[in-house]
Amino acid sequence: MSTGKSLQVLGPTTPGRDLTAYIASVNGIAVLTPELEHELAKQYYYDDNVDAARQLVMAHLRFVVHLAKTYSGYGLAQADLIQEGNVGLMKAVKRFNPEVGVRLVSFAVHWIKAEMHEYILRNWRIVKVATTKAQRKLFFNLRSSKKRLGWLNHEETKALAEDLGVDAKVVQQMEGRMSGYDTPFDGEPDSDDETAYRAPAYYLEDKRSDLANEIEESEWEAVTNTSLHLAMADLDDRSKDILKSRWLTDDKTTLHELADKYGISAERIRQLEKNAMNKIKATMEA
Repeated sequence: MSTGKSLQVLGPTTPGRDLTAYIASVNGIAVLTPELEHELAKQYYYDDNVDAARQLVMAHLRFVVHLAKTYSGYGLAQADLIQEGNVGLMKAVKRFNPEVGVRLVSFAVHWIKAEMHEYILRNWRIVKVATTKAQRKLFFNLRSSKKRLGWLNHEETKALAEDLGVDAKVVQQMEGRMSGYDTPFDGEPDSDDETAYRAPAYYLEDKRSDLANEIEESEWEAVTNTSLHLAMADLDDRSKDILKSRWLTDDKTTLHELADKYGISAERIRQLEKNAMNKIKATMEA
């Protein structure tokens, strides 16, 4: 069999606007007998018979519809779930080995659910609630295990954690993620003046992009640098060197190193440094 050949199936594999008509159509397709299914699978597996693959896919579209209904509680369009499941079905048919000894439906259920799960996790929330394999398993088990709309109590959380083999805190964290909701940053398209203010765009402020503050800080820095240079110009050369060596370089010089340089005590260097700092302060505040 050529594994590089893409599988394209003609027929009602994509639900249109009339979902009811689509479901009626796929339910009207005859179910394959085990013998015919095995023969068609062999024709595609060994001979790349695309028509045989098409018949296998078409006969199992009703099963995709059945699985899609089990995920109706996620607020997503059933037609979209069916379409994603059909993609999984075609992947399963492409990989199905008729010599394994199992029915296609048993093999395909994994691929169909995998595509539906990916779609749900991509679209159920803007902020992803589950990324790792363990988190995804917990996500779907938690959705199917909750018995009521409210939050789980302590006993329910503990029981669910034991059933899933995880810590109770992990269940609580996942429940918190699932119970949140997405809010459009700019508000709903049909919001009016009385409700638009609730959108985050109206009350979240990015201070990093405040143009007035940026201009103020820039001007303050320029003025400060100018005043500092003017104040330094009034100092004698030794005082300038002491301040530069102590405060205006990355590799700061110690009092003892400057004392050795000028042949005076470290205490005298400290006094000169202090006097120079006071002069600069007085000049800049004038």
